[in-house]
Amino acid sequence: MSQAEPDSGLTQNPQTSKVITIAAGHAAHDTYSAFLPPLLPVFIERLSLARAEAGLLTVFLQGPSLLQPVIGHLGDRRDLRLAVVLSPAVTAVCMSLVGVAPGYGALVLLLLAAGLSAAVLHSVAPVLAGRLSGRRLGYAMGFWMVGGELGRTLGPVLVVSTVALLGPGGTPWLMVGGLAASALLALGLRGVRVEGGGEGRPRDLSQTLRPMRPLLIPLVGIVLSRAFMMAASTTYLPVFLREDGEGLWVAGASLSVLEAAGVLGALVGGSVSDVVGRKRVLVVSFLATPVMMFALFSASGPWRVPILMGLGFTGLMTTPVIMASVQESFPEDRALANGLYMALSFAIRSLVVVLVGGVADWMGMRWTFLACAVLALGGTPFVTWMPGRSGRVVRPSPGVGNDQP
Repeated sequence: MSQAEPDSGLTQNPQTSKVITIAAGHAAHDTYSAFLPPLLPVFIERLSLARAEAGLLTVFLQGPSLLQPVIGHLGDRRDLRLAVVLSPAVTAVCMSLVGVAPGYGALVLLLLAAGLSAAVLHSVAPVLAGRLSGRRLGYAMGFWMVGGELGRTLGPVLVVSTVALLGPGGTPWLMVGGLAASALLALGLRGVRVEGGGEGRPRDLSQTLRPMRPLLIPLVGIVLSRAFMMAASTTYLPVFLREDGEGLWVAGASLSVLEAAGVLGALVGGSVSDVVGRKRVLVVSFLATPVMMFALFSASGPWRVPILMGLGFTGLMTTPVIMASVQESFPEDRALANGLYMALSFAIRSLVVVLVGGVADWMGMRWTFLACAVLALGGTPFVTWMPGRSGRVVRPSPGVGNDQP
């Protein structure tokens, strides 16, 4: 189906309260999925794990993300509301029990179950938020991103505080929040169907993927260049600053500054893309973010704080815009297209993080950071090759419905 055709499953009246409900469910869910990194030292000590075994736990949690295209394909043809509603509860129960897991095998099973639950939520829920947002798809994806960022910010603080007060055996009490989040989602999404009306269309995944081939090449290019950008500016940012002479506290706090600015960037970038077009916002991001990286490379001391804010704003504004662009490119297979993007993003990001770490061991973090900034510029031409319309939307008429923003 051409993307210029209307999406019959799209709600004409933005239902902001439901979009916010889904974003809140995302925040609750990602609070629990963020428990793992701060608990790794606890597992190493309590279960006598090698560091490689501890690092492998992250793969078990994130590995099910590769199933997102399959889950999305199913979500375009079946009502998966129950799965979306239960995801925060399932993830909360599994991640809250890791503190009392009797051994490595039990820990792996809990993480796989939580990862599968996360894959379902991230495949289907953002598509539902987009449908409920009317024509303001970028706006909805911005809210979705903010929910995830808030959850990833709260999770480590919550679980570390609990372990400090109650020990690892106290983590099961934390599941209460996830159960409550699922209950609120059930109430907020009553009567809402979570599917794209795909009955009667090809059910074979390979047949459905075939029309998406023109999207894949530019999408891989965008995700690859962005992966280098984000590996340097998020994963290895504290390492870069520490090796560049900053103190440990400054290097650690820098990531909080960047992420806080990124929350605002996600909201602004998604909403602005509804007005001026997806491609324009992406081009601005792919040009501005490397400039901020070059500036951070050259600056020192207090001057780095405003640059970090600019880097977070421009670098993290891309995700909601890419998600909106991918979904509207295939309106009848939104969940599949979104799942495909998420799976590609996970796989490419994982490889790039390892690659950047290896290059940094060879040539130093400072020059690796600069090389990543240069590679990030490579995403700009791929943006122009993205199929479809600019993403500019027509505002719905005011006064329709009771839930408009």
